[in-house]
Amino acid sequence: MIAAKGVTLQYGQRRLFEDVNIVFSPGNCYGLIGANGSGKSTFLKILSGEIDSTMGEVAIDRGKRLSMLKQDQFAFDEVTVLTTVIMGHKELYDILQEKDAIYAKADFSDADGIRASELEAKFAEMNGWDAETEAAQLLGNVGIKEEFHQMTMKQLQAGQKIRVLLAQALFGTPDILLLDEPTNQLDVDTCLWLEEFLCEFQNTAIVVSHDRHFLDKVCTHVADIDFGKIQLYPGNYTFWKKSSELALRQRGDKNKKVEEKRKELQDFIARFSANASKSKQATSRKKILEKLTFDDIKPSLRKYPYVSFKFEKDAGNDIVKIEKLTKSIDGKLIFKDLDIHINKGDKIAFVGRNDIAKTTLFQILMGELTADSGTFKWGISASQAYFPKDNKKFFDVDLNLIDWLRQFSKEKEENFIRGFLGRMLFTGEESLKKASVLSGGEKVRCMLARMMLVGANVVILDEPTNHLDLESISSLNDGLEDFKGTVLFSSHDHQFVDTIANRIIEITPNGFLDKPGMTFDEYLTSESVRQRRDELYQEEHASL
Repeated sequence: MIAAKGVTLQYGQRRLFEDVNIVFSPGNCYGLIGANGSGKSTFLKILSGEIDSTMGEVAIDRGKRLSMLKQDQFAFDEVTVLTTVIMGHKELYDILQEKDAIYAKADFSDADGIRASELEAKFAEMNGWDAETEAAQLLGNVGIKEEFHQMTMKQLQAGQKIRVLLAQALFGTPDILLLDEPTNQLDVDTCLWLEEFLCEFQNTAIVVSHDRHFLDKVCTHVADIDFGKIQLYPGNYTFWKKSSELALRQRGDKNKKVEEKRKELQDFIARFSANASKSKQATSRKKILEKLTFDDIKPSLRKYPYVSFKFEKDAGNDIVKIEKLTKSIDGKLIFKDLDIHINKGDKIAFVGRNDIAKTTLFQILMGELTADSGTFKWGISASQAYFPKDNKKFFDVDLNLIDWLRQFSKEKEENFIRGFLGRMLFTGEESLKKASVLSGGEKVRCMLARMMLVGANVVILDEPTNHLDLESISSLNDGLEDFKGTVLFSSHDHQFVDTIANRIIEITPNGFLDKPGMTFDEYLTSESVRQRRDELYQEEHASL
């Protein structure tokens, strides 16, 4: 068990948390949610002891080991990959170091022998002889092949380092596991493995994630940070969102009797709890939800931006035709011989292990890069709105948000511009902020407003959910589902892809898979798709 007791954190005049009292119990996985800047990562650091609270304390049951996913990719640069993982269990690693130092002594004494015997007993008790085997298995599970295990961390790419640090956090079955955005830089297969790991995890886990599918799969509870408080709710993210929306709607319905409201909410709880799968987390959730009462559900005070794409003129049936498109960067083949015919109404998720391939394709289609060979041709009536992964150049200007958005609007009147900014939650003085000082999430919301003003019938989005909070992701998700035009996009958000896409295209340097009419979940569970994906990636590995 780990508990926050009266925890307050204050920076100057600003109080990030105030008198937080919350208990996290074994056998549960808690999803810590909150708007960008609400302090999710900071609260994890308080729990881990990395930073001190202004008031209050964190209590951990005696003898329990806490492990946290570290964010510093350079902290272990001189350490081998395998040893970095084992260092996740500090006590075990310290014993191993001391034991090896004693045995390396030239003048080994009787006292050294006694101490070595004590250390060997502890080492065996902690299953130390299997440490390297467990570490190697974890590395394999997170996608780090054996050939990398004896390399130093500085020899790895950034994405590989993140995977090693994830294995480090999971190593040795900690009693309390803190994970801050653990799915970042993970491919689909590794995400699925991590979901199963956490579903079967017997101890206490607290995770921060913007991936709604991940939160839904692994969480038994949601811990919501709002207005400096943390409120604990049973159930996963979707249950929290829908039940709080229902409670808010009921609160505004003054004509409905209390008993009718209670019955409606209880029916909702019963329906939701019946949807449990066979996993440990889902079974645990089901038991919790069945015990809920009317008073346990509270309305959310969260604000959601309004995202709605509408085109000025309809497109013809042929949107864009790509033929034999090939591109290499710095001598490395990114993709070759892409033959893709995109039709009106297609909502295509471009997936694959190499994010550069998707970004490169979008940049070629938008005229920002030139292909090595092959052609593409847009339909004569197709109009495009583009969301690039890197939006820095758009905000390197000395303009407030009203004047910034006015650049992209045919309608220049201030009230119109303010209304559009209001949809994106920039109201009052917020609309006068300088574009150059916006946070990552604020920039994304501004870019979406810009796209909506264009009125295009084709929208292209390269990782649009990066930097967004859960509320903004949900709104963008709904907006793209409702859009009647054509969508080309990439995203690591599982639910985002599964609910929007009606066609999946996976790009590899050795070919591509094109599956119209498939949802993402169908794509991932198809045996024929799995076999072809394995073949393509084996060909890629063999060519290296």
